[in-house]
Formats: sequence, structure tokens, C-alpha cells
Amino acid sequence: MTTDIAIRAGSFILILAIMGVAESVWPRRELDAPKGKRWFSNLSMMFIATLLGRLILPIAPAGFALYCADQGLGLFNLITLPSWLIFIISILLLDMVIYWQHVLFHKVPILWRLHRVHHVDVNIDASTGIRFHPIEILLSILVKFGAILLLGPPASAVIVFTILLNGCALFNHANVRFPIGFDRILRLLVVTPDMHRVHHSTNMHEANTNYGFNFPWWDRMFGTYKAQPDLGHIEMHIGLNIFREPKYLQLKQMLAIPFIGKI
Repeated sequence: MTTDIAIRAGSFILILAIMGVAESVWPRRELDAPKGKRWFSNLSMMFIATLLGRLILPIAPAGFALYCADQGLGLFNLITLPSWLIFIISILLLDMVIYWQHVLFHKVPILWRLHRVHHVDVNIDASTGIRFHPIEILLSILVKFGAILLLGPPASAVIVFTILLNGCALFNHANVRFPIGFDRILRLLVVTPDMHRVHHSTNMHEANTNYGFNFPWWDRMFGTYKAQPDLGHIEMHIGLNIFREPKYLQLKQMLAIPFIGKI
């Protein structure tokens, strides 16, 4: 699975670089926190989560998909359908699983304590898309493994889905300005920065909408879609109403957030 890791890492670096340049050239909002400090802390969080994940779960999701195929585990390893159809359905179902995982991380208090590390960011740009507590990343990997065990998707679909998930997380968190008409069309196919930004509002009624990462259809299907923030994208407040002090831009404080305060 060395090739799988190389493909995922290469695509991640490329998309992060593109989004970093794009949001510098066409910014949607003026950022009010030091970008260098935020990117360093957010990237450091990602590296810690990646290393921890590799130590605890040394097999990659695609490798686990190959194992399930060898053992005949999972729905798609037990039924006969055209390979192209299984590939497409697998990506769609895996994305829906991540949608519901995201909903649960908002609705279950102990999971929200972990996920709020992501929402505490007082700005939103491409680096916010990798700002997740290592424990949340580990739980997310276990959810993916559970979905793979139940569904039995082909390894190729798992690889493509992972690349899409990582790439879309960088894209839809980017502080990039798109023309309104273009955004309106694009969000029919993929979650756009303007669509996802609503989810990072300090208004929790808005923060509990637009859970999708890759595809926008689940929010529309399950009634969690909100087209625009009430205050508009320039005037809306980003983050949470707690943990807004500059110290929470530091890695040490970010890691401690789940353990601060009452549930």
C-alpha cells in the first residue's frame, strides 16, 4: 500500500498548495489572526494525528478493504453487480457515513468536546480543514473501518474516496471568493467554501447545518441545508463563543480543549 500512501500524500500537498495560493489571491474574508501561527498549529495537529493513527492502526483503510475482499466480508463481496456500479455506490455510501458521523460529533456531548477543536478556529481557511483533534481522527478511522467491514467496497473506491475527502476538506474550508452565480451551480455537485462556511458560524443554529464534506446532497436530503448565513459571509462571526483568546491558536492549548470545562 506504499503507492496508496504516496498518491494520497501527493494529492493532499498539491491541493493544499493550490488552495493556499488561491485564498491569498482571491480572499473571501479578511483574516484577523496570524496566518503563519494558525497554519503551523493546524499542520502540527494533523501530523500528530497521522503518526498516532499509523502507530495504533498500522493498516490503511484501502489495505483493510483488500483484506475484506480476500475474506469475503461486506455486502459488495457477497453480491454480484457491475464493478463500475459498486465503485460509484461505494463512494456515495462512504460519503453518507461521514455525513452522519459529522452529525453525531455535533449531537453527542462527549464527541462534541473533541470536534469543537475544529470549530474553535476564529478564522476559516484551507488549514482549518486539517484541524481535528487526534482522538477524533482515530475515532473517524474506526468509523471508516466499520463501514468498510459492512459494505465491502473495492480498495480502489476507498482510495478515491479518501483522496476526495481530504481534498474537499481543504477546498471547502478555503477562504476563497467565487462569483455568486458560479457558486450556485458548483454547490449542486460539491460542497463549496461559501456553503461550508455557514457551518462554522458562532450561531449554533447555523453551525448545526451543512454537515457535508464532499457532496452537498445529504444536507438537502436530510433537512440540514442552509444556503447562506443570516449576517452574510463578510459580517458573520466564525468559530465558537468560547476559547477565542489568542492562546488557543497554540498547539498545546488546542490539544487540551476537549478536557476543559464541563460537558
